[in-house]
Amino acid sequence: MEIEATIRDAWYPVAVVEDLKEGVRYHTRLLGQDIEYGRDKEGRFSARREGGDACRVQTCYHTHWVSLGEPAEAFFAVPEFSEPDRRILGAGSMRVHVSGLRAIENFLDMAHFPYVHTGYLGEEPHTDVAPYSVEFDRDTDEIYARECRFYQPRAASASTAGIDTDYIYRVASPFVAILYKTSPPQPTRRDVICLFVQPVEEDWCIAHTVLAYLDDISSDQDLRQFQQTIFGQDLMILSNHMPRTLPLGTRLEVPTRADAMSAAYRRWLLQKGISYGTYQAH
Repeated sequence: MEIEATIRDAWYPVAVVEDLKEGVRYHTRLLGQDIEYGRDKEGRFSARREGGDACRVQTCYHTHWVSLGEPAEAFFAVPEFSEPDRRILGAGSMRVHVSGLRAIENFLDMAHFPYVHTGYLGEEPHTDVAPYSVEFDRDTDEIYARECRFYQPRAASASTAGIDTDYIYRVASPFVAILYKTSPPQPTRRDVICLFVQPVEEDWCIAHTVLAYLDDISSDQDLRQFQQTIFGQDLMILSNHMPRTLPLGTRLEVPTRADAMSAAYRRWLLQKGISYGTYQAH
């Protein structure tokens, strides 16, 4: 199939830095194509199509990225990765049987917190999603949801009590979403959770999670286990989504007020002419 240039020329994650052993070649798929990748004995990362040409590569935000086309050199900015007091680590890469766009949209949804992440990110009777603002940044071509607030009994690994957690959601590209949320150890600052999605096929993806945390209490294992618990709970929702690709119209799935960011994301994809990974009625 012909893949639109916006998708073909983008950067995609294939591995978190600590998951690769030097001198080992790994195999995966990206946009329906087989690729191999790895780091050599000197730590240099490279990738190529199976039996074919070398791919453009870059290592950024604790993640190895690959493009099958002609990508822009500049990356979206996440300055928190340069702050010396942050813990930077990968929190797992999970293969999911949905479009990568579905995985991003699920990441943007707060309404399911009390029902899917009970005791962690929400609980009854705190079920209402308060109104929040959504804005498009025309300079960077990104979407932000601001003034998001939700009561969470255990917002993070280091939490000792429930708090009203402030959120900012950011969509930096169709397959990249970033969450800034209240840090329990430093409530005036925000932890950063990055969801970098690798579209394997139109209806399969690998979700790579990278953390930039202010937590100096929890171990690396504790931080990873907490995030993997949350994502494991999300798998129940994602694995039951039908269709597995993402509808961009409103006939199949009707948004509510609580879905303002999801609706904005779908409109944004539609305006960009994205069809890869979207639901096409026949």
